[in-house]
Formats: sequence, structure tokens, C-alpha cells
Amino acid sequence: MTTTLHTATTEFEKKDRCADLDHRPRVLLGKMGLDGHDRGVKVIARALRDSGVHVIYSGLWQTPRSLAISARDEDCDVIAASMMSNSHLVLGPRLVNALKDLGRPDMPVYMGGILPQEDIGPLIEAGVAKCFTTATGLLDIVEAVRGATKPRPQQVASATVESQLARDISLMHAGKPLRAGAARRRPSRVIGITGSPGAGKSTLVAQLVGEYTRRAKERPDLGRCAVVAFDPMSPITGGALLGDRLRVDFNTLDQNVFYRSLAISGEDYHALPEIVELIGGMPGSPFKTVFIETVGAGQNETKIRSFVDRTAVVLTPGMGDAVQMDKAGILEIADVFVCNKADHPGENELMRDLRDVAGKRPVIETIATRAQGVPELLDSLLA
Repeated sequence: MTTTLHTATTEFEKKDRCADLDHRPRVLLGKMGLDGHDRGVKVIARALRDSGVHVIYSGLWQTPRSLAISARDEDCDVIAASMMSNSHLVLGPRLVNALKDLGRPDMPVYMGGILPQEDIGPLIEAGVAKCFTTATGLLDIVEAVRGATKPRPQQVASATVESQLARDISLMHAGKPLRAGAARRRPSRVIGITGSPGAGKSTLVAQLVGEYTRRAKERPDLGRCAVVAFDPMSPITGGALLGDRLRVDFNTLDQNVFYRSLAISGEDYHALPEIVELIGGMPGSPFKTVFIETVGAGQNETKIRSFVDRTAVVLTPGMGDAVQMDKAGILEIADVFVCNKADHPGENELMRDLRDVAGKRPVIETIATRAQGVPELLDSLLA
């Protein structure tokens, strides 16, 4: 298997295998049911990424509805559900029906995993477009995803407001014309979350939107919140692995949070103002707060500041000595400093150094994996 994967990956990296398509293929990979293993799906995700595909990985223990919400908001070309728990005859049709309910009956569903041959016919009859057994090769999966990638019309058939918003974002990000009448309005708050790779930004954003949604139930004036999460795009193949949304519990949050992943090169936020306005202008229940999660940032990556109202810079213990705090760059753009992973060694030293440079700006400790400090951080960001 290792040799096969290496050979396939090398072939993928030789050239941009998706350059001839209308747009970068977008595929959502997810695991439905109680299947708790994702090593195999990660191998597939890497192979697709290295072939030039934009892969959104939604994680384990997904329901048909949560996968459908994710695929709709990400405006995917195809949704690929992997299963090993022998419930495919129940969950597969439910996924197909959930996509219909959410305004994307046109999105094909691929299913893979341990699928007995006698069950493939009933799955196809139920609306599943393709089935892949454990004997399927990586190149076959890549070609199937390419085959599902069709030109994007401006108007989504049978669209809900969320599915049409997702399409409008796709077109705007690609620099293509929108449908007539697409409403645009800047939301009440646009909040940037930035910091170095591995600082825990995605987990922190997931906790922030969970806390925000809980508060909005008591305070309707807060409205709904949305997330735009950026990840890096390969300079070689144009592929990307977009995995930030897997930290968010959509089984609980359902449609209360709109979450969109986008791949960029460097700090190319060319369409971000317009994307934010599309989110704020969506008809119906408005999105009043948008969180922008940046690609893992270095010292000199500061462009996000010009697109948002407030910026939180996330740091972790062990980042370096106090001299690093005095260098020009990312620390200068912070409206709020966050010491995440505050249970790690070096927390006291980091908090001391941050307070030295913060002045009147707030410095907040968090442990995102436990939601510790998250209410205080949200208070500061909404202030």
C-alpha cells in the first residue's frame, strides 16, 4: 500500500491534473455513523490534494444531515462518504434526502468502504451516484471526482438562501460574474483570528462560534454568525486540504453557523471584502458577525488587519524569548492577544511578555480544547 501511494502521489505531482477544468474540483470527505477510524480517508484526502483537488475534510462521527450542511455551504462538486460500520443502506439514502432538503439535490453522492456487492444495487437505486469498494485504486477515485466537476451556473437549481450564498461566494472568489440581484451588505462585526500554524486557531474558532450560538438563543439581537476559514493552496498542483471545519460540531449547531473554507496563495485576500458583504447581505435570518480565520501566519503576515474590525492574535507557550515580542509585525496588529494552550509549560513567561507589549490591549488565556477562557475572549471581541 505504501509503495502504491508513493507511486500515485509522484504521478499526481508531475503536473496540474485539474488545469483543464472549469474550476478546482471541491470534494467533501466525511465519515458517517459510529466509524471511529480515519486513516484510510486521510490517505485518500492527501492523494486528491496532490492531484489538484480542493478537499474539505469534515471528520468523524458525522450524521447525514451534518455532512449535507457542510457540502452545501462549501459548494462542493461531490460529497464522498466513507463507512465501515455496516449501516450504509440506512445512512446513504438519508444523505441523499438531506441534500434535497437543503437545496442541493443536484450534488452527487459517492459512497465507499466495506460495501457488499449485493448492497451496491439498492444504494444506486436510492440515489447514490457511485460506490467504491476497498479494492478501488486512488487514481480511480481522483478521476471520479474530476468527472463530477461541472461548470458552475450562477443560479443554483432548487436553491435555498444558504446554497445560493455558497455559490455566490464560489463565483466571487474565482473572479466570475454573479447573478443579478445578489444582495451585499457588510455585517455588524468582522473579526479576524490569526496566529502561527499549530496555535489552535481552528479549535478556538469552533469554541467561539459555539459560545456565540448559545448566547444568540438568549439574545436574538446578536443574529447568526459565520466563518470564512483560509488554508494554503499548493504552489505546485493547486490542490488544498481544507480541514478547519472538522473542529466544529455541526451535529449540534446544525445551520446556526455558516462555515466556508477557501484556499489561497500567501495572503491573497483579494475577494474577502465582497465575500463578507455577500454573507452580511443574505436574505432572511441575517449573519451579523463573521469570523475570519487566516492561514497559519508568520511574523510579517499582517494584511488581515485591513479587512476586519478587530483582530485576535493567537500565541502559544514556547514561541520564543521576549525579543520576539519587540519585532515589528503580526503582534502590532492585535486588538486582543490570546495565550492559547495555557496549560502548557511556559504559560507564565508568555503571559508576562504579552502584558509587557500589550499596553491597554486585553490579554486572555484560553485552553480551547476545554473551552476555558472562551466566554471571556468572546466578550472582548464583541466589545
